[in-house]
Amino acid sequence: MIANRNEPNWIELADRVIAGESIDREMAKRFLDAPDTEVLAMLAGAYRIRYEYFSNTVQLYFLMNAKSGLCPEDCHYCSQSKVSDAAIPKYNLLNREKLLDGARLAAERNSKTYCIVISARGPNERELRAVEEIVPEIKSKYDLKICACLGLLEQRHADRLKAAGVDRVNHNLNTSADYYAKICTTHTFDDRKQTLNAVRNSGMEICSGGIIGMGETPNDVVEMAFELRAFDAESIPLNFLNAIEGTPLQCNDELSPQYCLKALAMFRFVNPRSEIRIAGGRELHLRSLQPLGLYAANSIFVGDYLTTSGQPPEQDYEMIKDMGFIITRNEETVAT
Repeated sequence: MIANRNEPNWIELADRVIAGESIDREMAKRFLDAPDTEVLAMLAGAYRIRYEYFSNTVQLYFLMNAKSGLCPEDCHYCSQSKVSDAAIPKYNLLNREKLLDGARLAAERNSKTYCIVISARGPNERELRAVEEIVPEIKSKYDLKICACLGLLEQRHADRLKAAGVDRVNHNLNTSADYYAKICTTHTFDDRKQTLNAVRNSGMEICSGGIIGMGETPNDVVEMAFELRAFDAESIPLNFLNAIEGTPLQCNDELSPQYCLKALAMFRFVNPRSEIRIAGGRELHLRSLQPLGLYAANSIFVGDYLTTSGQPPEQDYEMIKDMGFIITRNEETVAT
């Protein structure tokens, strides 16, 4: 393990990670505690690792909020939870035509992966069957990877999703084990880990990340990164809290662009081979520094999020092109 040093040399550290060494928690926390003047050097090291495993490619994801609101859970950050008064659309599972139309739009926007998301503690039988039926049709028509986010899963659920052709399941850990009870009381951190174990046991890939800016400490952010490393998560979406009016965390707005960049860099060093996605809140918190995030991350969502708006896709394409990166879709490059 690479231990703490007084003056980290981020490039040297990156080379050691590429050589197969792992940074420890103490060193990981140095990223978040570092002065803002270290951000560019830190990102240079992160980019060295990113380039080793992903070259200059960027993968796009497209989210479909297939069932909105109506959730019995009390996740404090979520506009769709039972404790939220946020003014959002509320509807049951979308029909086949709307799900297919979302897949068409995902393909048109050069997305590699179509994410089907429902607000629920877990899927009921009707919802599970609907996903099983639509996934083969989407893959046949649009050649998209499918990521399903359906809440807590039992092993039998995960096995059925795998059999239907789902490539990966998103189920975020969201924060550390120690902090989890501060943001949700209707299920536990261990419940989420059990879902990820079911996903792994089924043979599907794991998509799991979290939300930064919910009042947690830097230590909590580091612990989340290491939990995800233990799962060897193929994909890690990092959200920066969008404090939606009407949710218990509506007043949280503590993030700076520099801190967000430090977190992205730290996750790249801790999880060098994982796809890291800049997810919700990037427009709000990274602001004009959004492009720098791609030196650590190699993936973004294109378009809107679940109940909040993203920037126009054309701005994403322009940002990717200006950075000298190339969009990839199903192992092929896409002209922007």
